[in-house]
Amino acid sequence: MTRRILLVDDEPGIVEFVSYGLAREGFEVVSVADGQEALDRARAEPFDLMVLDVMLPSLSGTDVARALRRDSDLPIVMLTARDAETDLVVGLEAGADDYVTKPFSMAELVGRIRALLRRRELDARGGGTVREVGALRIHLAQHEVTVDGRAVRLTRSEFRLLTLLSDRPGHVYSRREILQHLWSSPHVPDERTADAHIANLRRKLGRDDLVVTVRGAGYKLDARAERPQGL
Repeated sequence: MTRRILLVDDEPGIVEFVSYGLAREGFEVVSVADGQEALDRARAEPFDLMVLDVMLPSLSGTDVARALRRDSDLPIVMLTARDAETDLVVGLEAGADDYVTKPFSMAELVGRIRALLRRRELDARGGGTVREVGALRIHLAQHEVTVDGRAVRLTRSEFRLLTLLSDRPGHVYSRREILQHLWSSPHVPDERTADAHIANLRRKLGRDDLVVTVRGAGYKLDARAERPQGL
């Protein structure tokens, strides 16, 4: 089955380069140059993934991602300027799953796209297990999470991160281990990506005692969270 990619960028050179490269890899590419049009198309048509530039007319890429995340888990690869840490952090906070800095090679972009699509397929084949860790209740097949009985909406990457941490409460996962799990690959992006996903996860869970930083080592789901906690 041909995968459909929504490419959102207002630079003709980038659009031509990416469209041609993705078509050669067997993808069907639909390109738009406006943020609002991208949001409308993503909501109205079936796509497998969005490649989204940060700087766009009408709506910025981060605004598009944030609005789309209210009702969709469509995978998003954000295109950012080189070394623009602010774009990276804001984009991931808005709901992007991965990012590529300009200028980039087609091999890099295609690799990131295939990794995200592979993750989605693996998630779809997940079992029907319900995992409970203290105040946390995780429905693996339904991709649903509650904390103290409150529903929490997570992006696909945040959900995969939480399930990893809940596999072994109390075990410390390094940033690299986290990213290798998220991308299902030994080749991972900048480790700042792990920090941004952790920050987003903590904010959405609404509790500071669940995901703990172990200085110089990584992150863990606090083993004490396994004990039932009062509401």
